[in-house]
Amino acid sequence: MAQTLPFDAPLGKDAGPAGASPAPPRPLAPSGRRSLLAGRLGYHLLLAPAALLLLTFYILPVVRVLWISVVEPHPGLGNYAELASPPVRHVLTTTAAICTLTTTITVLLAYVVAYAITHCGRITRRLLMLGVILPLWISVLVRSIAWVALLRRQGVVNSTLLQLGIIHQPLALIWNELGVTIGMVHYMLPYGILPLVANMRLIDPSFTTAARGLGASPVQAFRRIFLPLSLPGVIAAGVLVFIFSLGFYATPVLLGGGKVIMVTEYISSQIMNVLDWGTGTMLATTMVATVLVLLVLLSRAADLRQVFGAK
Repeated sequence: MAQTLPFDAPLGKDAGPAGASPAPPRPLAPSGRRSLLAGRLGYHLLLAPAALLLLTFYILPVVRVLWISVVEPHPGLGNYAELASPPVRHVLTTTAAICTLTTTITVLLAYVVAYAITHCGRITRRLLMLGVILPLWISVLVRSIAWVALLRRQGVVNSTLLQLGIIHQPLALIWNELGVTIGMVHYMLPYGILPLVANMRLIDPSFTTAARGLGASPVQAFRRIFLPLSLPGVIAAGVLVFIFSLGFYATPVLLGGGKVIMVTEYISSQIMNVLDWGTGTMLATTMVATVLVLLVLLSRAADLRQVFGAK
């Protein structure tokens, strides 16, 4: 009578009788081990230049800034106690408020544009993507000066509104938080649109089609199918825009007119004008730590490979 093998028995030339354990893997020959070690060595040698550049131009300067923040003017954590002082607290509150408002407006506008790009034709998509990417080639300084010309009291916007009779006196569109927010939103839009487009292109359109076929309205299909699937892109765009907004310098200086002080301008003032290296490096270290925490939260909240379009 023929012997029958169980379902989990190994098949092929290495398969033995029923109940026999598979053969252990054969050890590599000396030549194979040498080839494996050589491959690993070559891999690390290829990474060495990039690691050296990262260590020299990023890690060491950050460590140096951290060191200065705890030794100037006196060793200890006295500089970090300044985080509770009224001037620093006011600057941090202003920065957080402007960055939060900028992030909210940017993500809302970016979502609309990204949705249109995802669902339009090929030629229209290319034109829209060109319009999104083109502003990235223009300097932030040039854009800020252009907004000054548009928003000042005798600028294009106020002059047009006065001529149309919509207003009777110029609006305060600049030298305040409104002007800073407008300039920052304009600069941040591409950084909000691109992650959302990358995420939305991974959503299978047959999902919403199936929902429509089952009787859902367009609004219901969007709210219950498309919107939840696009949330990783929304989170990624929001975190990235907020991180980039923390480092703005030229836009708040030009559009704020010295009346809106954000943390980067305050750091520059402390180091260049007051020569208070301790407070300046302390705030810089705090910003770096905040960015790292936000990146960790982003990596936990969303799959970064899917967010940025990896398959």
